[in-house]
Amino acid sequence: MNVNQSAPPVPPFGQPQPIYPGYHQSSYGGQPGSTAPPTPYGAYNGPVPGYQQTPPQGMSRAPPSSGAPPASTAQAPCGPATYGQFGQGDVQNGPSSTVQVQRLPGSQPFGSPLAPVVSQPAVLQSYGPPPTSAQVTTQLAGMQISGAVAPAPPTSGMGYGSFGPARGPQPNYGSPYPGAATFGSQPGPPQPLPPKRLDPDAIPSPQLNELPPQQKTRHRIDPDAIPSPIQVIEDDRNNRGTEPFVTGVRGQVPPLVTTNFLVKDQGNASPRYIRCTSYNIPCTSDMAKQAQVPLAAVIKPLARLPPEEASPYVVDHGESGPLRCNRCKAYMCPFMQFIEGGRRFQCCFCSCINDVPPQYFQHLDHTGKRVDAYDRPELSLGSYEFLATVDYCKNNKFPSPPAFIFMIDVSYNAIRTGLVRLLCEELKSLLDFLPREGGAEESAIRVGFVTYNKVLHFYNVKSSLAQPQMMVVSDVADMFVPLLDGFLVNVIESRAVITSLLDQIPEMFADTRETETVFAPVIQAGMEALKAAECAGKLFLFHTSLPMAEAPGKLKNRDDRKLINTDKEKTLFQPQTGAYQTLAKECVAQGCCVDLFLFPNQYVDVATLSVVPQLTGGSVYKYACFQVENDQERFLSDLRRDVQKVVGFDAVMRVRTSTGIRAVDFFGAFYMSNTTDVELAGLDGDKTVTVEFKHDDRLNEESGALLQCALLYTSCAGQRRLRIHNLALNCCTQLADMYRNCETDTLINYMAKFAYRAVLNSPVKAVRDTLITQCAQILACYRKNCASPSSAGQLILPECMKLLPVYLNCVLKSDVLQPGAEVTTDDRAYVRQLVTSMDVAETNVFFYPRLLPLTKSPIESTTEPPAVRASEERLSNGDVYLLENGLNLFLWVGASVQQGVVQSLFSVSSFSQITSGLSVLPILDNPLSKKVRDLIDSLRAQRSRYMKLIVVKQEDKLEMLFKHFLVEDKSLSGGASYVDFLCHMHKEIRQLLS
Repeated sequence: MNVNQSAPPVPPFGQPQPIYPGYHQSSYGGQPGSTAPPTPYGAYNGPVPGYQQTPPQGMSRAPPSSGAPPASTAQAPCGPATYGQFGQGDVQNGPSSTVQVQRLPGSQPFGSPLAPVVSQPAVLQSYGPPPTSAQVTTQLAGMQISGAVAPAPPTSGMGYGSFGPARGPQPNYGSPYPGAATFGSQPGPPQPLPPKRLDPDAIPSPQLNELPPQQKTRHRIDPDAIPSPIQVIEDDRNNRGTEPFVTGVRGQVPPLVTTNFLVKDQGNASPRYIRCTSYNIPCTSDMAKQAQVPLAAVIKPLARLPPEEASPYVVDHGESGPLRCNRCKAYMCPFMQFIEGGRRFQCCFCSCINDVPPQYFQHLDHTGKRVDAYDRPELSLGSYEFLATVDYCKNNKFPSPPAFIFMIDVSYNAIRTGLVRLLCEELKSLLDFLPREGGAEESAIRVGFVTYNKVLHFYNVKSSLAQPQMMVVSDVADMFVPLLDGFLVNVIESRAVITSLLDQIPEMFADTRETETVFAPVIQAGMEALKAAECAGKLFLFHTSLPMAEAPGKLKNRDDRKLINTDKEKTLFQPQTGAYQTLAKECVAQGCCVDLFLFPNQYVDVATLSVVPQLTGGSVYKYACFQVENDQERFLSDLRRDVQKVVGFDAVMRVRTSTGIRAVDFFGAFYMSNTTDVELAGLDGDKTVTVEFKHDDRLNEESGALLQCALLYTSCAGQRRLRIHNLALNCCTQLADMYRNCETDTLINYMAKFAYRAVLNSPVKAVRDTLITQCAQILACYRKNCASPSSAGQLILPECMKLLPVYLNCVLKSDVLQPGAEVTTDDRAYVRQLVTSMDVAETNVFFYPRLLPLTKSPIESTTEPPAVRASEERLSNGDVYLLENGLNLFLWVGASVQQGVVQSLFSVSSFSQITSGLSVLPILDNPLSKKVRDLIDSLRAQRSRYMKLIVVKQEDKLEMLFKHFLVEDKSLSGGASYVDFLCHMHKEIRQLLS
């Protein structure tokens, strides 16, 4: 019997500081909807590591032990645990997740060539009162064993590993080592259980067919025995959703993105602005290489904050501008050290000693802190803004306010679908809601209009005109702007002329037969117009078809699904021509951001058309087979939000770090002309930049590591500003400390972006294999260096990474890395560029959708119903469920749902009368209808894009689409189920360790 003592907890760093306003983030998720009480991460001793001799499709083995991490003698506790209470009166739980497969006396070790899996008796252990002669069943990947289990004799007071009740208060042996979350049983006295045999169809093995027929039974492992995302989300909400998250302590791991919490900035940036894969960085590069955990930060510089939390304070230092370090140019922040009575300061990033300018001087108190520290945001807060001086502006002159140019495709496709009429009607009212600065009465943004098919039409909407004037440019090979005065105008001054134009455009082109369009010249024209007006801005492009007209940037149809799963698959993600990259570079230099709204009926080569939006910091929206009656609400909602959101223009972002680490790689929607500066023609509150760090020297455990993100941008009123975010991280010499302070959601965000970029240059299968290998190495290193020796049959996961396998499997099964037959090449390219700039909350729900049962909770309840796991097993045919992933919204109706529910929601009398594929619920005056419609509105408000509703009936053809999002199940395209993937990961880990 191994009993390991936990090491003492590590004391927190830093002291609390005064409190600033904070806010609540919209929450989502919940607890399991099962009526049974939650089981502990239960026990099974069966064929976990070797039940399947061949890896699931789309996976391969990790390389042999050459990649195994070197040993370490470090033992340390790895965070609190809430699993594995094995006896009454336990005061502490071992913080680790273990799925265990126990070896019985006299059998060969797992993985031994002499030990076929079938020689293992299937030992099942459980907790709770003893069954008398009950049928006991658990499940694993469709295999099942059941049989009568005799009550076991009580164990010697251990309170676990038997069917007998624990006797009195017991010491907790819930974990075989400090620092892991345990699911599964622990090594204990062998239990007298009848041997079970496994079905030959389930486990390939040469000896299986020699078994007597009566012994061939099936074995199932209970999915409740493996870590549940829903339970982890619920536990975090209960434990961390009530207290404010105060940022004054260095290296604190924030609550999960799914938890509703208040942030109080006391010197470190809010997790809404920066989230890290680990808040404790290994001191040496050797340790980092051994662990294989990527060191990365997901930064959202202009994140929107709800009303309860104050926006960053704006600091104006006048003509002298913000104070910076003379050597590394880092900006003044709370971590700078003032010395010599306040006359000088030492830079916390590069240690350079700088003089304090006379106008900034202030005395120090007895602790060495400036007496005005709490009066200055840059000395007490993690996030703040400086007003920039003229030195931070192009050509040393302050910028003009930005402009919006609406560029509308008026080819036959756009007119026929009713898109042009709908858009012009909407713009009349939408132009009153352009973004404005603070309390400004009206927006400073000017607007312009262009329509196009094979040629471009510019419009003069000067306020002095009685009617708008059109000018046609047919020479698209050498694009120029035919008018300067009157093209970009103030909306209020030119209101009458603009309204007249928007009324006339649908009529002017109503009878068009022109089907060909251009694309690159349209962007070129918008950029030239902004250049002539000497301002930054945004182009809103509404486009319907593959640009095949003779012009620069002309494309051909290269859609070829036969390339999927071949070495040439990467060409499907690459642009057809380099012309768009060149164009994007020119746009960034001008501060011209492009937002693209696509309305394709067939292939439009999203991979090429999205290059300019992607590199300029813009967005792409796609409405396939657009129909006004079905898609109007979704398109107009996205358009309104896109036009109204606050954007920083002509932006440059730099991430500085303290000595020892540096930023080496960047992911997102931006352009880089050098290795340090992220250039963005536009940056809005939804976009993130993900930054990876590497060691270039040894870090100091005492001083920790610092990040400073500085974003220079032009506001929507034309003001040049610097937004600064600072974050201090801990450094460690023990791997256990790093594993205790990781954040799985951020890790998955980084891994998905890494993989989605890698498909541009590598075969998709190789990218999947790389992800599996890296995940196995992370978990094998933990097992080897942070866990006490234990049976090879145990799968041991760090407490804060126990969801890594399930989330990684969701990434591997995504449409980009493993597309089903119904996924088009355009859809894959669209999703790939979309995920590239998603934040952590968006990738969390995108890869693991939320499934909400609607009739389980009381109708009068105003809170969201608790979510259930995304698996078909969790669906009851007598219930109705909402499923959302940030882009899609399904309402699934079970075939046996009560007639009253059907009547209340759909105003029909039976299940058969419900219209499958319905996209709008009828507005009915009853509590259930109101509750469901309110919930749908609430979910849409949480997301950055409008989710169109699709009603799906059980056993209907649309159900296949719905089941695609039940990510814990095996997918039709060959992706493994969660249980299968966990077993595969276990095999990979054991291979690395052997």
